[in-house]
This record gives sequence, structure tokens and C-alpha cells, in this order.
Amino acid sequence: MKQVHNFSAGPSILPKEVTEQAAQAILEFDNMGLSLIEISHRSKNFEKVMDEARQLVKDILGLPERYEVLFLQGGATLGFYTSAINMMKEGGKAAYVNTGVWATGAIKEAKLLGEVQVIGDSSDKNHSYIPNFEVPSDVDYLHITSNNTIFGTQYQSFPKTNVPIVCDMSSDIFSKKFNASDFAMIYAGAQKNMGPAGTVLYIVDKEQLGKTGRKLPNYMDLLNHIDKDSMSNTPPVFAVYASMLTLRWIKANGGLEGMEVRNNAKQALFYSELDRNSAFKGHAVPEARSWMNATFKLNDEASAPEFDKLWKEAGISGIAGHRSVGGYRASMYNALPIESVQVLVDVMKEFERTKG
Repeated sequence: MKQVHNFSAGPSILPKEVTEQAAQAILEFDNMGLSLIEISHRSKNFEKVMDEARQLVKDILGLPERYEVLFLQGGATLGFYTSAINMMKEGGKAAYVNTGVWATGAIKEAKLLGEVQVIGDSSDKNHSYIPNFEVPSDVDYLHITSNNTIFGTQYQSFPKTNVPIVCDMSSDIFSKKFNASDFAMIYAGAQKNMGPAGTVLYIVDKEQLGKTGRKLPNYMDLLNHIDKDSMSNTPPVFAVYASMLTLRWIKANGGLEGMEVRNNAKQALFYSELDRNSAFKGHAVPEARSWMNATFKLNDEASAPEFDKLWKEAGISGIAGHRSVGGYRASMYNALPIESVQVLVDVMKEFERTKG
């Protein structure tokens, strides 16, 4: 097979060993003579998968005892509403920071439940930066989006506040070291850094739940899912299994520290070339650049067909930019090898040489 360098923003690249093991499990799982996707989710064989996946998250993040881990459905899009309904008090209010499309979606959902104060907003410059903000002391929680997949910005440090923090970490969770116990709730769609599409991870300080005064729908109540060990309904078995395999891979490759070393090398290689190369410019300001999603454009957009021809011939896939930004987006998630980044850098150098 021709080698393909997969820079897709999501669903994204997974470690090769994960896809191979997951593919085998589709044919036969756990020496059962049955496929993973045709066994009961109540079987001991799958319960072991769910238990290990949840424990791996706790181990990798070093979570205190008060935290619970859930693998649910609906993606981070449902997480916008689920997080709000579990954290916003009846008649309460919350603070949100608008740093892009997904933060905007979270704000819209939270407004269905109560007052939302947008305390920071980068839309004035097409979300090319992380805004400064002050957190009010009288809100139920602060919501942020740690990495902005479309616009290529990322928090380089997290706010310090006594207000509970809720964070959508869909596109950069497990990519570098951070203190998970600084957050009341983290939610993350699996399809960026953790597994295939189909499941969403919730990391919850259970001491923060059950205080809203609301009567929650059963599926929206995270305490219900905690009580049922993340098995209140039939879980997305394949997505959970592949996520478990990816979490094993992360742990075996140095955990958060190992991923940070790996990802720091990739982003440094790419951005040093972007800053040097006279044919390109970045979208995000340097101090807010994402390690996961590098957004960039040609200085001469009329030459796009020539650049497109070069990167396609090199076996590069998935770098077309989102329509909100245009240009290009190179997503460099955990499983992307640095060799693929080097191929892209070489193509950029070649394009600059041929364009003079």
C-alpha cells in the first residue's frame, strides 16, 4: 500500500497497532468465536473492556478518588447540554469563553437552561487568539474549550479560579501534561486523540454533581451513569474497545509526559518552517497556536492548485482548511508520526523553492 500521511482533523489517525487489534476483534474477540460487535455488552468479556478503559483514564491522568470516568454516546455536541444541565443551578448562571465554533455551540445550549455570561470572545479577529478574561465569583461554573480544532488555537495554560471549571477537551486531551483535578468536569469526543467516532469521555468530580435543584432526564443525569458504571444503556462497544486500546498505547508510550515530548517535537518542526517559509502565513497568533491543529494559508492564494498538487503527490491527506478559516489545517494528533510532519515540511520547502 502507498503510504498516506493522515492529517485529518477527525475522525483522525490512530496508532497502527490499535487499528490492527480492533480489526481482529471485529472478526473474533477474546477467543469467543464471536465478533466484538455481536456479543452482549453485559457479558464479562465486555465488562472487562469498560472497566479497563475507565481505569486507564484514571491512571494516565492521576485522578483523585472523587473522580468518575464515563464512556457515553452523543459526542461532545450532546456534551454541551449534558454538562450545563448537570452544573447550572435552577435559576443560575454560568460563564463561557467563546473561542470558536464549538464554544459557540456550547453557549447556545447553555442558554436553554439559564443565564450565560460570555466573559471572553475572540470572534472579532476570526478566533485567531485566546482572549483574556476575568471569572465572576457568582457563577455556577466556567466553561472553556481547551483546543479549537477549526481555528487552530489552544490554551497554553488554564485559568486559576475558585469557580468550578468545565472543559471541552475533545481535540487535545491526552496530548500533554495538565492537572485534571483542577476541573469539575472534562468531556471529550473520542475521535481526535483517543479512538474512533461513537463515544464521548466524561471525567467528573462527583462531589460537584446533584446540586442544581433540577429534575434531570435519566440519560442526561451523570449521577445515573456513575451509578450504573457507565452501562445505563447499551454502550458503543466498538468505540469503547478501540479507545481502550489507544489508552493502553498512550500509557505504554510514556503517558502524558511521553505524549508531550512527542507532540512538542512535531509542533516545533512544523511552526519553525511556517515562520521561516516566505510562501505561507499562520492564522493563529504565535502565543495561542495549537499543537494539535496548525492552521495556515498561502500568501498568494492563486497558487493553491500548484501547492495542492505537490502535497497530494507526496501522499498527504486531510489538510484542507475548514471553510470558516480557509487555507490549510494540519492536524497533528498523538498517533501522527513526526516523519509525516517532515514530509509536509519538505513539501512546503519545495513549493517555496519552485515559486521563487
